[in-house]
Amino acid sequence: MAVVFTNLGSQSGLQKLNEYLLTRSYISGYQASKDDLAVYAILNSAPSSEYVNVARWYSHIDALIRLSGVTEEGKGVKIECSAVVEESPVTPPVTEAKAPADEDDDDDDVDLFGEETEEEKKAAEERAAAVKASSKKKESGKSSVLLDVKPWDDETDMKKLEEMVRSVQMEGLLWGASKLVAVGYGIKKLQIMMTIIDDLVSVDTLIEERLQEPPCNEYIQSCDIVAFNKICVT
Repeated sequence: MAVVFTNLGSQSGLQKLNEYLLTRSYISGYQASKDDLAVYAILNSAPSSEYVNVARWYSHIDALIRLSGVTEEGKGVKIECSAVVEESPVTPPVTEAKAPADEDDDDDDVDLFGEETEEEKKAAEERAAAVKASSKKKESGKSSVLLDVKPWDDETDMKKLEEMVRSVQMEGLLWGASKLVAVGYGIKKLQIMMTIIDDLVSVDTLIEERLQEPPCNEYIQSCDIVAFNKICVT
């Protein structure tokens, strides 16, 4: 299916080409082709650095053409390009790229459109990764959680109990303020705040696999979620 570009002489046209080249090294396929030469000829000159992907692509194609000795005084070979540009119905003639004849073999041609180098492949992979990352650019949600942590009895060392709670560390977890609240019969419970990144921390897992497992369960009898509030991220 043909690739269609319109108004490449306008800002909107260049912006669309810039977005198209964000995840691509060439106009079509995985190596330079006549499609690249056709679009290159339409642009006439290097685009502004504002269009970073177009500028990178243009510089690469320009280097390939210069390497092969392509000039404007060519034979006028027309290229049937799959990239249709509406503002330029006639594609300017571009000469076929050929290397100077070798003394031992006059028929040898330079492989202008050879396979991508490792550097070019790596750059393409990095751009694809950047696109994938940009789709997840929005910051992960956060939540504020208030926990009730209950001791086994009135003889439990509450200072040590809090130390055990705060000793639990993991990515995306931040312990906050705390206080002791009387329950009755001389027993107090620990109320403690924590902030979590939702994608990284599961409160249920935190309680079941960390706070109610050794060594924490020597001091902690049970944990309950008192409040669970989402934090708006702007």
